[in-house]
Amino acid sequence: MSIKLINIGFGNIVSANRIISIVSPESAPIKRIIQVAREKGMLIDATYGRRTRAVIITDSDHVILSAIQPETVAQRLGNKEDLSEEG
Repeated sequence: MSIKLINIGFGNIVSANRIISIVSPESAPIKRIIQVAREKGMLIDATYGRRTRAVIITDSDHVILSAIQPETVAQRLGNKEDLSEEG
């Protein structure tokens, strides 16, 4: 069993096995999801004050904000030689 880790920008890393969805923050439903996660204490802001470009939703209902494009995160998710660890 290997643990695959994805760099989501600025040295922040997320477990690829826990990611359900990577979406753009532009639509009203996604903005609502972000607001609900903020109210529940389930929001992780990894943008370092920059504009949110990707919203990552995990299987634990955490919502992670990233400053890199969803396409870039998805490309890193598909990249086998990213930050993986045998365990």
